[in-house]
Amino acid sequence: MKRFLFTLLLFISFTYSNGQSKFIGLVQFSGVIVTGDSLKPIPFVSIVIKNSYRGTISDYNGFFSFVAQLQDTIEFAAIGFKKGVYIIPDTLSTDRYSLIKIMTRDTILLQETVIYPWPTKDQFKQAFLGLQVPDNDLERAKRNLALSEMRELMLNTPLDGSGNYKALMMEKQNKLYTAGQYPSISLLNPIAWAKFIEAWQRGDYKSKKKQ
Repeated sequence: MKRFLFTLLLFISFTYSNGQSKFIGLVQFSGVIVTGDSLKPIPFVSIVIKNSYRGTISDYNGFFSFVAQLQDTIEFAAIGFKKGVYIIPDTLSTDRYSLIKIMTRDTILLQETVIYPWPTKDQFKQAFLGLQVPDNDLERAKRNLALSEMRELMLNTPLDGSGNYKALMMEKQNKLYTAGQYPSISLLNPIAWAKFIEAWQRGDYKSKKKQ
């Protein structure tokens, strides 16, 4: 009888400890971030656990996934949207938790600023009177749409803030896919070879001195 009671107690303690080890407060926190007006995914959102350096960023489809703890305060931030906060509940019974986070747009209207290229009104008057304006709209359109003008604008016009932010976040997202391993090699990528052949046929690799 004593041996039976001892075996039963061992079985109960083992079952209890095994059940407790399955869930120790760590949660695989995943979800999708969308806009509040159109429910479109928001890419490259910064997702950080408050008062820590742990977190991630959402991919191009607004999806994210990382390990967090119960009662962690998660902060969501992206340019053009109001910051969002979410607290992981402490009543979870599983180690996985999903969330659809809705973020609202943050629109800021600035006062209009007019910049003139002439320091004084007299210089503006002289430049305005000496300006040679074409007689018809067709000549003005031809001049504005000239290939040389368009090419110069394409080469010298920098990206705006939104373009630079997307390019930087895309580069960081690409690095996350190869984190902890060697980056992929494009030698066997047919798309990369097709782009290389097209650039070679256009003459992108020709020396400027020979031209």
